[in-house]
Amino acid sequence: MSDTDTITLMKQAVGRVAAARVKSDSVVGLGTGSTTAYAIQYIGERLQKGEIKNIVGIPTSFQAEVLAKQYNIPLTSLDAVDHIDIAIDGADEVDPDKHMIKGGGAAHTREKVVDSLANEFIVVVDAGKLVDRLGSTFLLPVEVIPMAVSPTMRKLTALGGKPELRMGVKKAGPVVTDEGNLIIDVKFDQIENPAELEKEINNIPGVLDNGLFVGVADLVLVGEIIDGKPSVREF
Repeated sequence: MSDTDTITLMKQAVGRVAAARVKSDSVVGLGTGSTTAYAIQYIGERLQKGEIKNIVGIPTSFQAEVLAKQYNIPLTSLDAVDHIDIAIDGADEVDPDKHMIKGGGAAHTREKVVDSLANEFIVVVDAGKLVDRLGSTFLLPVEVIPMAVSPTMRKLTALGGKPELRMGVKKAGPVVTDEGNLIIDVKFDQIENPAELEKEINNIPGVLDNGLFVGVADLVLVGEIIDGKPSVREF
């Protein structure tokens, strides 16, 4: 079995465990990313089998919306509900305090709204996403309105960061979010105080939100390969 196949099996295992925690009569936040995509698939399969019923989903991105429709999960919006029972989402980095960096899929602003509102927020990751300190392996995404890109980059530099506008792959020009904004990816040599940095960046005029998720996660499910087989543990 190739490494790619093994990683896929690991992501499927984590997604299945997360989907198993969804109960009937629930409003479910549907996250973004490759691992969360399997959770959405398995939630849909559980619905079709009758294992759970009366589920409605709130997608955090166009990707999640498309997947939910593909797997016949009814959708709703924050205008139509007054709570979210459970949210399942991925992360790009998770530190020992369960603080995270998200935003690799340019959906972190919508993800933070949904994930923060959930009574239970479950994070699904592979072991490679665990870090001792945030910013070790992943740049910090900042969503900003287009007119504020240049002054925001200057402010981020003053905070000790090295900002770069995220450019598209297989397309000309920058990445555009589902909300019509742009993403600045920032390299910080070290993030000593994630909570403080999250607030400082969000106070920059023109910034919608950044990818630091501090004190939001309730449970982290970690996928690992042990003796060549996928395994899931709670972190």
